[in-house]
Amino acid sequence: MSTHKVTDSGFETEVLQSPLPVVVDFWAEWCGPCKALGPILEDLSEEIKTVKIVKINIDENPQTPQRYRIRSIPTLMVFKGGQPVATKVGALPKNLLSEWIVQSVA
Repeated sequence: MSTHKVTDSGFETEVLQSPLPVVVDFWAEWCGPCKALGPILEDLSEEIKTVKIVKINIDENPQTPQRYRIRSIPTLMVFKGGQPVATKVGALPKNLLSEWIVQSVA
């Protein structure tokens, strides 16, 4: 599995209705820490098979970040059963991010 992009229009289907827990990366092209986080999330999407990891560009898709009150990026949110269950603001090293994801979906 690899990360893939979602849009405001596809968020409900891709995230809220997903049978798997979903990690959503709220990001923007101009955000340096967001760009640094991208390859880490790609790696984790291959390593952690029990979750789906998606990215949503906040500039191209403003409705979803507004709905979840995203104030800073990168912001990662974990959704289980259509509900947000964990939020992490800022970039983390791969090992800490992996631990946070695994704990959040347990």
